Amino acid sequence: MIRLVQVEKSLDTRPSPTWLLRRIGLEIPAGEFITIMGPSGAGKSTLLSILGLLDADFRGEYWLDGQPVHSLKPKERFALGRRCIGFVFQQYHLLDDLTVAENLDVPLGYRDMKSAERAALVADTLDRFQIVGKKDLYPRQLSGGQQQLVAVARAVIASPPVLLADEPTGNLHSEQGREIMELFRRLNQQGTTIVQVTHSEENARYGHRVIRLRDGWLAEQAPAA
Repeated sequence: MIRLVQVEKSLDTRPSPTWLLRRIGLEIPAGEFITIMGPSGAGKSTLLSILGLLDADFRGEYWLDGQPVHSLKPKERFALGRRCIGFVFQQYHLLDDLTVAENLDVPLGYRDMKSAERAALVADTLDRFQIVGKKDLYPRQLSGGQQQLVAVARAVIASPPVLLADEPTGNLHSEQGREIMELFRRLNQQGTTIVQVTHSEENARYGHRVIRLRDGWLAEQAPAA
């Protein structure tokens, strides 16, 4: 599903470049649940941005679903990302002036779907995530946990094979965080490949494998405890 070969990224600083990632080699088969951990500045968010096709300025090879990301044109990379990647952020990134249902519809606007099909998929997703009663509310009217639940629903509404999560429970209290992680577990059991960045050892235990970065290097790979 995902394969990185000698992936590196640096900033052009003087007198020498600042390295953010060094010689990262990584394989993530379809259906795996991976956790990326490490201290601040280790390269976690940089790696996730590359995996999410948000950053194309890197050296090395990145293969996603058999496609050579490293050699794709911007338009091709954009299309691949829309097809394969769902993203969940710590800050939710919901659109404040849209209702819950309208937020869910946003990623469907990039697909060749009839309005009736989009409406049906939004309705199914509202039901699947048990947020039908919130469909006409705006993000400001929801709790943090409810906003993150909507953000996860929006990320997976188009059934991307890969879900990337950047500190998905960082702004939630412990019970809300457990609910989101249990949701990730169920999505993974249904076949979604998940890569999360977290500082939480408890959250890491929901996955299969932990990747630890240090100063941009892949320092350790081990099964989740």
